Amino acid sequence: MDMTGKTVMITGASRGIGASAARIFADAGANVALVARSADAVAELAGEIGPRAVAIPCDISRYWEVNQAVRNCLTAFGTLDVLINNAGVIEPIARMDEADPDGWGQVIDINLKGVFHGMRAALPVMKSAGGGTILTISSGAAHGPVEAWSHYCASKAAAAMLTRCVDKEERDAGIRAIGLSPGTVATQMQREIKSSGINPVSQLDWEVHIPADWPARALLWMCTPEADAWLGDEISLRDDDIRKKVGLT
Repeated sequence: MDMTGKTVMITGASRGIGASAARIFADAGANVALVARSADAVAELAGEIGPRAVAIPCDISRYWEVNQAVRNCLTAFGTLDVLINNAGVIEPIARMDEADPDGWGQVIDINLKGVFHGMRAALPVMKSAGGGTILTISSGAAHGPVEAWSHYCASKAAAAMLTRCVDKEERDAGIRAIGLSPGTVATQMQREIKSSGINPVSQLDWEVHIPADWPARALLWMCTPEADAWLGDEISLRDDDIRKKVGLT
């Protein structure tokens, strides 16, 4: 897919799926705005990608910072065509009777409020331009309980509902909203899950996790009309048919 002239803003761009998506979209010709709390990491990635990338340090749990990140993106590139809500955390992993309330709430602030903040800041810009695409990283945890992941399951379930809500409200305004459930991915989050030793996911062999560039390539495919059948819904990379469509076989 040729993304020349398009601008993509990616949250959680410092590592994992976000960093892979930055490289994939830049290779497709897009401008990429790299948003993350890790200022040094996104600056290094922007330097690697070159002039089509800009690093924007930002804490997505704070709306004013996300809104400013969108402004910085517009200053750098003039447009915002695609928002990828990728940033997410899972620590502290704990059963509900032992969970730290502040830590639990911080996960909600990032995984749920951060998604809303991105949508809220991007929507007026996209609508004034005639449309745009909002892609949000979901999870199987959005659809079923997992031991010691109450914060993650709750936040991902609610974020999936945000995708449905923004589709219902804004599809007629040209907004394409889709979720992506990638399955288990070989990222730092999986290392945190494995080190917890809690629940069956932590017991999985490392070899079963897909590489981070697979969901990144799926996100690029989701910007095409081929993915329009999933507007307001969720695409799962566990689906072999989806993998074939994306070219991951």
